[in-house]
Amino acid sequence: MHDHAPAAGGIRSAGHRRLLTISLCLTATIMVVQVVGALLTGSLALLADAAHMFTDASALVIALIAAAVAARPADDRRTFGYQRAEVFGALINAIILILLAGWVGFEAIGRLIDPGEVEVAGPLMLAVAVVGLLANAISMWLLSRAQRTSINVRGAYLEVMGDLIGSAAVIVAAIVIVATGWMPADAIASMFIAILIIPRAISLLREVFSVLSESAPKGMAVADIRSHLLGYDGVVGVHDVHVWQLTRGAPVFSAHVLVDPAILADGRSTRLLSEMQGCLAEHFDVEHSTFQIEPAEQSDCEPHHA
Repeated sequence: MHDHAPAAGGIRSAGHRRLLTISLCLTATIMVVQVVGALLTGSLALLADAAHMFTDASALVIALIAAAVAARPADDRRTFGYQRAEVFGALINAIILILLAGWVGFEAIGRLIDPGEVEVAGPLMLAVAVVGLLANAISMWLLSRAQRTSINVRGAYLEVMGDLIGSAAVIVAAIVIVATGWMPADAIASMFIAILIIPRAISLLREVFSVLSESAPKGMAVADIRSHLLGYDGVVGVHDVHVWQLTRGAPVFSAHVLVDPAILADGRSTRLLSEMQGCLAEHFDVEHSTFQIEPAEQSDCEPHHA
């Protein structure tokens, strides 16, 4: 769940909000360039990519707002703080992506059915698309480290990835138009961009729903955690195990642990509790864990592994 790579200096190690701000500036700048390029060239693919980047700029603004809200400290009403704000920001991003895909696809099909007298200026289209590709590559590089630990940054990262691939599709279409004069290549590239958006949006929605439904984080084996806990001397059972996450990279764990009554009688429960919490933090990246320690002979629950 967490990035255990050695910390590196440089801009990629900046805070999430700073990285999102830099990406927003790049995205907004290239969006303007693409809009102007689309108007000058008549390219639907460039316009679709510009619309995609406009949506991404809006999504980055949402992500920045969510990141600012998520940084607010916990209080008596919201005891876990505001980390779920990142999840809601990611949900909005996913919905925007789906709506965008529908619009781009509709426009592309319309141009294929009735191309009219559209003439696309291939050379200028190619130049604008290359600039967009370079800008998206820089944004992806900036966000690549932070997206591993933040669902909010991951949403922005996936959108930039889609932009990069979309810019590549526009480049291919522009090359075809320059080389052959075949104008439908522009509409086909637009359809490709629309199709490209859907899997990314669905993937993000799945992750959001996984968090909101309080499912165990992907890749976390609850059976392995239980096995580790049962390996401690004096632990005879683990039940009522719950693992969920507040947002990406913030798993939470709770369980009832049945222990030999001698553990409690000898005053070793505090040490056992500390060791179990350390185990989850070290081996499973769970920084927030809660255990209820119960004497096995007095518990209403029989030791089991459910």
